[in-house]
Amino acid sequence: MLVQSAHEALQILEDNDVIWCQSMAATPYKLLDGLADVAMQRENLTLLQLHTEHSEVLNNPQLKGHLRQRAFFVGKSTRSAVNEGLADYVPMFLSEIPKLFRSGEQKLDAVLIQVSAPDAHGNCSLGISVEATRAALQVARKVIAWVNPRMPRTHGDSFISLKQIDRYFEFEAPLPLHAQPKQSDVTTQIGQRVASLINDGDCLQMGIGAIPDATLRCLGNHRDLGIHTEMFSDGVLPLVESGVINNSRKRKHRGRIVTTFAMGSQQLYDFVDDNPLVAFLDVEYTNDTSVIRQNKQVMAINSALQIDLSGQVCADSMGTKIYSGVGGQMDFVRGASLSEGGRSVIALPATACGGSVSRISSMLNPGAGVVTTRAHVHYVVTEYGVANLRAKSLTERAEALINISAPQFREVLAKQAWNDWGLRVRTS
Repeated sequence: MLVQSAHEALQILEDNDVIWCQSMAATPYKLLDGLADVAMQRENLTLLQLHTEHSEVLNNPQLKGHLRQRAFFVGKSTRSAVNEGLADYVPMFLSEIPKLFRSGEQKLDAVLIQVSAPDAHGNCSLGISVEATRAALQVARKVIAWVNPRMPRTHGDSFISLKQIDRYFEFEAPLPLHAQPKQSDVTTQIGQRVASLINDGDCLQMGIGAIPDATLRCLGNHRDLGIHTEMFSDGVLPLVESGVINNSRKRKHRGRIVTTFAMGSQQLYDFVDDNPLVAFLDVEYTNDTSVIRQNKQVMAINSALQIDLSGQVCADSMGTKIYSGVGGQMDFVRGASLSEGGRSVIALPATACGGSVSRISSMLNPGAGVVTTRAHVHYVVTEYGVANLRAKSLTERAEALINISAPQFREVLAKQAWNDWGLRVRTS
């Protein structure tokens, strides 16, 4: 049913409802603005989400008892609320969230979405973010939508009939844009080192940020690269235009880019709009290791906040302070390992806090979450080099990691390797 406003559309919410919110750059932020008001007339609403854009309005302490957020991935909009105890963080592999809904393990009453205008057949599109929203739509009793003419019409698992939407309103507004981050000498060097590990015909998975972009900029002379990822951004566009990325050697979805969401510039959104060469698929499928491994030469490129000398990767927290989430890192690290000729890379700057802190440490900070285990890590890359940890002993790992740490920390790390781990290492 068409209504006049987000506030009116949200009136069908009831006390104790559990709500899923479409996330990433497709966050229905106009609905969230309305939810902040409507929730004050309800009791015990729960909002499940991934990273959401423009959702700071829900961090209001006055919503206590009326609405509580549960985030499977923490972003800028929810970080302070989570760390101040106003919202909850739920660590979980991204690939498993749809299973929670479909199995009934997670109760779900309503879904908030932002969709494209309907086509001639009455079908809207979830546009630039399918993730777990398709699964949520299959089980929820109430579907509430913001129809935004600026949302791209994407192909894949993104379509929903207007008949399946209980209440919707129409409003034209910009999509959240993410400018390409500025490159530094450090990110450029890391990108060059990661690119040196990529072979012709590789099937890439990468995230968003300066290091993935720096890596992609170095791939202009490669051939027949493919993409099967959970997300991509503007860095792939020049390589698609030049033919470097053509997906011609993929076994799954040959000739097509496979993703579950996209985030970047208007140019990126224009590229995916009505483009059958890009498939936005359910994250239970895109991040399934049994699917990922079917492509040859999968190259998974991910990041970290901290790595210890045994190779344990912390990617979601700074000690006990939650920064992001588990996401799909392990899905793709494992999927790449199982792929014929596959590899994975954890790439990160060697230092933080202006060079005063080493990201490679003897032990992880107390409370730091291990997202990728020491048994799963293959390559680790910093601006100082490449460490191959695959099938390496603890001593060999510690030595390799120390030798790609910032030089000013190597002597201290070598001493800590002995004091903390009983490992004698040589430093360069």
